[in-house]
Amino acid sequence: MATPQPQTEAPWWMKYGARGVGCGGGIIAMGLGVFNCITIYPICIVAGIWQMLAAFIVISAEAPCCCMFVDFVQQYSMWVEGRPHWQKAVFYIVIALPAVILCPGLSTIFGSGLIFLSGVLYGLMALGKKGSREDMMAAAQSTRPGNMKDILVDSEAPPSSA
Repeated sequence: MATPQPQTEAPWWMKYGARGVGCGGGIIAMGLGVFNCITIYPICIVAGIWQMLAAFIVISAEAPCCCMFVDFVQQYSMWVEGRPHWQKAVFYIVIALPAVILCPGLSTIFGSGLIFLSGVLYGLMALGKKGSREDMMAAAQSTRPGNMKDILVDSEAPPSSA
């Protein structure tokens, strides 16, 4: 199996932060999912099961050492590691939402919110670094024809009487 390709350069604290929030948030979400299943409302039981499943998916991708007893986790973790950050962000955000939509309570909001936060951090890594000051000033002072100022000013000008 090929090693994962390096992603776009992100600060070290953001890489470890996203991974730590994913792992820790997955563990907390799994515990809160069990707590959420102790209810008389069937839809909240479904939300708790969904939250536990989402937590297992995130934990197995971010910390495969926590799930060594499952055969396919190592291959799955390497496959997820090779994906671009934006794909991980979208996936984590999407799997965090159904539990909150089904049963909006404190345990689902907090547990799925940590998975959602991990997705947001991966999304920020996908955006990349901000441009340098010089690059941003050059883009702001650009005078190429057809820029926004020319379009707005010309479209509001009164018709010429010729």
